[in-house]
Formats: sequence, structure tokens, C-alpha cells
Amino acid sequence: MKTILIHGFGHRAASWDETVSHMKSSQDVLCPDLPSLLRGREATYPNLYASFTKDCDRLGEPLHLCGLSLGGILALHYASEHPEQVSSLVLIGTPHQIPKTAFALQTVIFRLLPASAFQAMAFPKQDTLALSSSMKDLELSVLPQHIHCPTLILCGAKDRTNLKSAHFFSQSITNAALAIVEGAGPALNEDAPQTLARLLDDFYGHTPC
Repeated sequence: MKTILIHGFGHRAASWDETVSHMKSSQDVLCPDLPSLLRGREATYPNLYASFTKDCDRLGEPLHLCGLSLGGILALHYASEHPEQVSSLVLIGTPHQIPKTAFALQTVIFRLLPASAFQAMAFPKQDTLALSSSMKDLELSVLPQHIHCPTLILCGAKDRTNLKSAHFFSQSITNAALAIVEGAGPALNEDAPQTLARLLDDFYGHTPC
């Protein structure tokens, strides 16, 4: 069974490399590059989700989905609409609602930054702005009611932005467990890759295939 690790806005697929290197079994682990999924289409959330859905469906088997931030939103969305295709779900630093005020402020800051500031991020400047704008009206808090697969909610103790969301998901998803990682921020795959690998191995070891 395939395990899909989905990166966030500020990261690339390679951000999972160290985590994967510490996992007991990495043979069936896939780390898609989100910009590549668009295949030249406009960088909007509907386009990205449609492309992600098509790629997941193409694999033709139930999946272990693990997403961070934007990746968590995609995984959550897919699991809610295609429960038969998801064997388990892991959400890392994933919001349960879009903070519109913070998003608006972030967009202003992004517009002021030079294009070079986005070189280390997943999407270039214009795509980041377009994608952010297309996400501001997403309704995420209604999605957990459709999810019944084994779910692990992870959040860094220093990720104060998403701690409330982590507790929301752990209480709203029927079969969910919550783990707060001490000393880590939003990007567990970079802040605590060994700990993340251990948590994933333990979770998948107890999750029916």
C-alpha cells in the first residue's frame, strides 16, 4: 500500500527526505511535488486539488495520506470526498479554518517581497499569490464529519497557530489520535524528522492495510 507524503506552501518534496530516511519502510513512500501536479495549469486551489485527486485515483488502491499545512488540507479534502480510497490519514500543522485576516496580511507581505524570496518555497511568487487568494473561502471545518479512517493529528508545541486546529481535528474526527511534539514548530519534517518518522512508523504499524 502506498504512503503519500504531501508538502506545504513553504516547502518542496525534498523536505521529506530526512524523515523518509528514518522510516522503517520507505519502499512504497511517494512525495509528490505539488507545482508539478498542475502540469502548467493556473495555480489555484481547485486546479491543484483536481490534479491531486486525479493522481490519487490513478494509483487505484487505498492510500495512506500524510500532509503538512497545504498538503494536510489536500489530504483532508480528499479523505472526506473519497473515503473508500483512504486507508489512513495524518494531518501535520493543518488549519481547520482559513484565518482570513492573517491570510490578507500575508498576501500584502508576499506582494512586497521580491521574487527571489520565493526561491526556497514550493511555488514562485505569482503562483503563491494566486493560490493563496483562491483558498481564502475554503470551508474546512465541515470536512471531518465525513472521515472515519484511522487518523493521526500531529502538531509542534511551538506551532501556536495550529494548536487549536489540532485539538479541533482530534475531537471532530471519529477515529483520531493527537500527538504534540515538544520543541518543534510547524514543519515537523524539518524540525523533528526522526521523531516524525518514529510517530509515523508506530501509527502505520497499528493501522490495518
